[in-house]
Amino acid sequence: MNIYLCGMIGSGKTTIGTPLAKETGRDFFDLDQEMDKHLGYSFHRLVREKGWVAFRELEYAICKRFARMDHALICLGGGTVRYEWNMDILRGTGLFILLTAGLDEIIRRVKIADRPRVNTGTTLEEDVRAIWAASENKYMDAADIVYKTEGKSIGQCISELIAIIEKHNG
Repeated sequence: MNIYLCGMIGSGKTTIGTPLAKETGRDFFDLDQEMDKHLGYSFHRLVREKGWVAFRELEYAICKRFARMDHALICLGGGTVRYEWNMDILRGTGLFILLTAGLDEIIRRVKIADRPRVNTGTTLEEDVRAIWAASENKYMDAADIVYKTEGKSIGQCISELIAIIEKHNG
């Protein structure tokens, strides 16, 4: 079984996923990085030049590849679990851990790397709040486990998540 880290942009998926994969002896994959590798350029450019539909098509193709893997730790994109077609192919192939933080904290984290807006014509703050308001139930429905990252060190997150994973697999 794989371990999927999911959550909003800025929830800590990649930051926590890299050391968590190492500590659990799993191969590490990050959907955003896999997109960039496949494209040969940033997925931000794909969104700018071809739009969100092209992005979601590539995301789906990569999710199909992830679903065929075993014993990997995979960081999904911020919106991956909001789309039922992705969940249809990923469900049953791993444990879904939803990483959460308060919206103010997520916005603070995301300000560091300006991301393409899902809701065009909005500020970063408006975009993040609108995504959560529209999709909170989809994130929660996808999760086997919900884990709050806010106010914790990376080391604390890793040790707590290892205990949670071991208990779940127990």
